[in-house]
Amino acid sequence: MGTRSSSSAGGGETPGDSPEDSQNNLESRGLQNDDDEENVDLAQVLAYLLRRGQVRLVQGGGPASLHLVQSLSDSDDDNDSAWEGCLGDRYIPPVDSAPDTTSLDQNQIRTQTLLATGRQSTQRQHNITRLLLERERAGCGFTMGERCRVTSHFLPNHVCATDSYSQKAFCGVYSPNGSVFMSACQDQNIRLYDCRNGAFKKFRTVKARDVGWSVLDVAFTPDGGHFLYSSWSDYIHICNIYGDTESHTALDLSPSERRFAVFSLTVSSDGREILGGANDRCVYVYDREQNVRTLKIVSHEDDVNAVSFADDSCHIVYSGGDDALCKVWDRRTMREDDPKPVGILAGHQDGITFIHSKGDARYLLSNSKDQSIKLWDIRRFSGPEGLEASRRAVTQQNWDYRWQQVPKRALRKKRLPGDTSLMTYRGHGVLHTLIRCRFSPAYTTGQQFVYSGCSTGRVVVYDLLTGQIVKKLTNHKACVRDVSWHPCENKLVSSSPYCHLKSLPTTFKIPAFQNVPHCRTLPQNWDGNLRVWEHRQAEFYPEDLRTPPLESC
Repeated sequence: MGTRSSSSAGGGETPGDSPEDSQNNLESRGLQNDDDEENVDLAQVLAYLLRRGQVRLVQGGGPASLHLVQSLSDSDDDNDSAWEGCLGDRYIPPVDSAPDTTSLDQNQIRTQTLLATGRQSTQRQHNITRLLLERERAGCGFTMGERCRVTSHFLPNHVCATDSYSQKAFCGVYSPNGSVFMSACQDQNIRLYDCRNGAFKKFRTVKARDVGWSVLDVAFTPDGGHFLYSSWSDYIHICNIYGDTESHTALDLSPSERRFAVFSLTVSSDGREILGGANDRCVYVYDREQNVRTLKIVSHEDDVNAVSFADDSCHIVYSGGDDALCKVWDRRTMREDDPKPVGILAGHQDGITFIHSKGDARYLLSNSKDQSIKLWDIRRFSGPEGLEASRRAVTQQNWDYRWQQVPKRALRKKRLPGDTSLMTYRGHGVLHTLIRCRFSPAYTTGQQFVYSGCSTGRVVVYDLLTGQIVKKLTNHKACVRDVSWHPCENKLVSSSPYCHLKSLPTTFKIPAFQNVPHCRTLPQNWDGNLRVWEHRQAEFYPEDLRTPPLESC
């Protein structure tokens, strides 16, 4: 344990490896031929590949004619083959036309949001023109709520800047003060953009070290002076943004797994502790002052895809995994020998891809492969009934979200018994990769919106209180994996991999099937795309067109 400095690029893993469900990788590696093993049971190999969904036999042209459709690799989630359908499919996520707001309407978050957006007043709600008139008459500025109410009418709707890479872009986040935007790409480069004074200009490209397949997650330190990144590696790396970018400090997590990756990464508000969720079912805590891993707890029954601190005190920690559960931990009582969460939130029917805290140690969002986002209040934990219902739902999932279409049964609007979530948001797709969702910023919107990437190439913005979609940003040609809203401006950046697909003949490597006609679809060209969105006046709201009554001076 400890740290090491690295000034040269490390060797990466093979491109077929991916960040999720590493058990598949371990099993498939066991099928590889060793030099001393010449006899292979081809029937068992084929049965295994069929069972794992890596090979499909499709009947065509008669009962004796079979077409073998081969996947590119045996990996999961963010591998090239997982994106084969990202352009070819036409999956349209169903929109919940009448979201159930019963629980949310009875919760304090409704009152908090109305106050934060200037809508709780008993006085008549004036339109924007009237607000401007009263501000000029009174000689004082808008209140916080009035400012948020005004800016909520000017949501991002137009692409004002773009950037493209030669490979897939996976992560993109603003720094805490919004002065820097950071993007991570599969080409092992981390790009930094200057966002001061309304600009979006790349000022530095940093070559990541010890990268296996791709950079999986990135995070800023609270002071905005350093950034961290993780990959298929035993180390989390930290690098200076404005100083020497050739020196990367590697923080050793000392995992017990041979194939190890940190999928989710975050830093405490004081910059001392680093929290990571990994493929070995564990949550890791690394202390930067002591330069040592201080905690490793088995937290979920499967991969940990998301971790987050609940607020600036960093006493409460959230985690989410492929077991469809959100767990709440008290950092002060976390013990390796007795890893017990203070509570569990159950209601999702499939694995959780991302978690975002509202920042008040009370509310959080979770995005899931069951094609929904849920809003939670940690004062309402789930009981045994909810835990059992969620576990049962997960075990009944027999489709692969990496390359298969969403089954109809997964789209049914059905609330599990014991589901304690306040609200469920539907209308975006979660396919191919770990798609992220977040609360909109408090400074400009009063956190009245929930926004998410989408497998159909959109950015979807929901109203927090009603569950209705208020904006769809459509400019990407493929899945939007990450989205980040500027903390002080009405600008939003979406990150998307984009692929050109071609159908090419290939040769299957198992001798028994060399004469079987088959084909596979290969993504020939990959481009990572960034889109910077801002508001451009293109539509008018009824209250903006309403002429206020004239008053005598």
